[in-house]
Amino acid sequence: MILDQIVETTWAAIAERKASCPESLLRERMQDAPTPINVLARLRDPGVSIIAEVKRASPSRGALNLSLEPAALALDYARAGADAISVLTEGAHFRGSLEDLSAARRGLREAGIVCPLLRKDFVVDAYQLLEARAHGADLVLLIAAILDDEALAHLYEEASCLGLTPLVEIHDERELRRAMWLHPAVVGINNRNLRDLTVDLGVTRRLRPLLPDSCLIVSESGIHTPAQVRELAQMQVHAALVGEALVTAQDPAAMLCALRKAGR
Repeated sequence: MILDQIVETTWAAIAERKASCPESLLRERMQDAPTPINVLARLRDPGVSIIAEVKRASPSRGALNLSLEPAALALDYARAGADAISVLTEGAHFRGSLEDLSAARRGLREAGIVCPLLRKDFVVDAYQLLEARAHGADLVLLIAAILDDEALAHLYEEASCLGLTPLVEIHDERELRRAMWLHPAVVGINNRNLRDLTVDLGVTRRLRPLLPDSCLIVSESGIHTPAQVRELAQMQVHAALVGEALVTAQDPAAMLCALRKAGR
């Protein structure tokens, strides 16, 4: 299955990066990284916040926008009102990199814009949390589908200790129950089944009522239209993570504005 392939290549890539950049060097670089932004305060604004994604490709769609410039796109997103920006850093299947994350942070900083960044990747090792922090991330994705209970709890604690906000991603009731043991502040409901890549917004419809009001809820994948964002608002979802619809749009900023307006 594609998810197993991604996890396998992720472990291999981590081994290569550890050989060329030891943990001690990452910790040194973290000293120069900006203080993490308070993400919860921003995403709990009234209506549906938009987390806009920098994404070149995907296993389900192939190439989306291979020529995008992460810094320029992050600036466009932020100026159009994005409440946070997600940067895909997985290389083999999404054509992303940690340099994309660094470039987005650098571009925002040079423009004097404060906007949270999510490292979107398949995090399986605490080393990746150090990478995220060193390259300017404020949030990190933890996918319940690829982590057992012990690994999920360990990575959640390690991320929190580094000042990162963990976004715990679930897709079904079993993963929801596992995630609730952590009392997570932010839960992502992925409408895409990572094993067969099908997408169904009904996943958010089904799981949202099962989550406590204490959680900040993010709906992920399959969100393309203002009508869908309005529906998320009716479901009392706090944020929508939107990637493909934006990076393939003729005018990503205009699309983002339309989605954001629909959620207000």
